[in-house]
Amino acid sequence: MRGASRGGVAGTLLALLLALSVRSGGASKASAGLVTCGSVLKLLNTHHKVRLHSHDIKYGSGSGQQSVTGVEASDDANSYWRIRGGSEGGCPRGLPVRCGQAVRLTHVLTGKNLHTHHFPSPLSNNQEVSAFGEDGEGDDLDLWTVRCSGQHWEREASVRFQHVGTSVFLSVTGEQYGNPIRGQHEVHGMSSANAHNTWKAMEGIFIKPGADLSMGHDEL
Repeated sequence: MRGASRGGVAGTLLALLLALSVRSGGASKASAGLVTCGSVLKLLNTHHKVRLHSHDIKYGSGSGQQSVTGVEASDDANSYWRIRGGSEGGCPRGLPVRCGQAVRLTHVLTGKNLHTHHFPSPLSNNQEVSAFGEDGEGDDLDLWTVRCSGQHWEREASVRFQHVGTSVFLSVTGEQYGNPIRGQHEVHGMSSANAHNTWKAMEGIFIKPGADLSMGHDEL
């Protein structure tokens, strides 16, 4: 997506998500199934009950890149992420995400990818997790392997995200920031698989095979 059109694409996505959110409360059970490539969703850390979040606020230490946090609110538009393949593809729109598949998680409102690297996180001194790139294009450190049981990522199941480049798991351990993002939780990378790094798909639009959001472009 071109830089000048990113706001329009994000607005289109959020309008669709708003329409989805006002449907009947029984829709969630009826639509339960698999997470698919191209879907836009929120991710809940199942242990700490916070959603993966980002915003146009940079870290004051470490890499200085856009910060990634966990928030308790379920209705924050800055918690939407899009499931995409790597720079060479491999995740056609509407196909179920396989367990063991490497994906990119692109933040809808800023167009940056979930990213980690060898910088210490600000609060816990684990590995910093940031949002990186422009218009959905970053580098090889944006790739995360979906770790789950069975063949595909099921929406009702807990999964882990293991970073391809450094092997850490996307985690939350409860540390909270002060101003300007008071109360938000630190998100970081941990070397071991444990209760702090299990996630579940929550609110969102889950693309079916052959579906198209009619936005004129396949990628954020």
